[in-house]
Amino acid sequence: MKFSELVEQLTPGGLLESFSGDENLEILGVASLEAAQPGHLAFIESDRYSSHLSSTQASALILPPDEEQQQQAEGRGLAWISTTEPKSLFADAISLFYQPYRPAPGIHETAIIHESATFGANVSLGAYVSIGANVHLGEDVCIGPNVVLYPGVTVGDRSYLHANCSIHERTQIGADCTVQSGAVLGAEGFGFVVGSAGLKRMQQSGLVVIEDGVEIGCNSSVDRPAVGETRIGANSKLDNLVQIGHGCRIGRNCAICAQVGLAGGVTLGDGVTLAGQVGVGNRAKVGDGVTASAKTGVHRDIEAGAVVSGFPALNHRLWRRSAALYKRLPELYQSLREIQQRLNRDS
Repeated sequence: MKFSELVEQLTPGGLLESFSGDENLEILGVASLEAAQPGHLAFIESDRYSSHLSSTQASALILPPDEEQQQQAEGRGLAWISTTEPKSLFADAISLFYQPYRPAPGIHETAIIHESATFGANVSLGAYVSIGANVHLGEDVCIGPNVVLYPGVTVGDRSYLHANCSIHERTQIGADCTVQSGAVLGAEGFGFVVGSAGLKRMQQSGLVVIEDGVEIGCNSSVDRPAVGETRIGANSKLDNLVQIGHGCRIGRNCAICAQVGLAGGVTLGDGVTLAGQVGVGNRAKVGDGVTASAKTGVHRDIEAGAVVSGFPALNHRLWRRSAALYKRLPELYQSLREIQQRLNRDS
């Protein structure tokens, strides 16, 4: 692809601001700054990575609107594209050179399909898929090998369920969703009642609702509740090994990283970010736009817009000060002992 063609195809996204370089420069693909070779397009997100400008072998760069970086790129003979969102524009560029595998429409001869199931046009079913009663698949749905769809499941248009997913009864999956390999949606929540005879199961009669544009990572699970629903809001993204407990409600555009666990009844607002291994306690409410750093333990409600860290969760700035003091505890303890000893001698 010529540089001029690249610019033309990236322009409709509205992120590109200006560009410079040989229009006939051949762009062969995309790469990181460190690994790029001649013919590659790479990106610099901020000043933090400016030092790579003098060493990268890329032929073209996506840059922030920084005149110094642009002049440095031109001094090395590199083509450049300027935007306020370099990483987002680079994501668009990747899509021009790479499209993930998606099987062609068709039903594998080993698929097991209940007679009451209904399909839209251009559905793809892989080997050993099992489709239960009253399942409905929308148009252009892809179901990977060994996927099991229990009775009453619905899957919206263009969604892709990768190999070895298990989708339990009555689960609703919206349009343009991606469910990665090994995920389990709609299984019974951890609902037990303590009685005189010990633990007694409370039947989980609710369901799971996955709204449009949601992506769920490998080996993640979203449990159904005893009553009502567990809901994942539109365009939210779940990483691998995420546990969503029964009755949780996750807002729109949330990012939930690997090994996060939500206990039952948790509510997340819109635009919440939970970094790796965050734990959220039973029925906690997390407001819109909250960010929780890695390994944060949330045991109470968090107001909208807060940034929290630590266990239990604290304001991030307060946690940083506390963390700085933590490594000085032996020194502080020794100083306290010396003060106590002097006080005891003086008394």
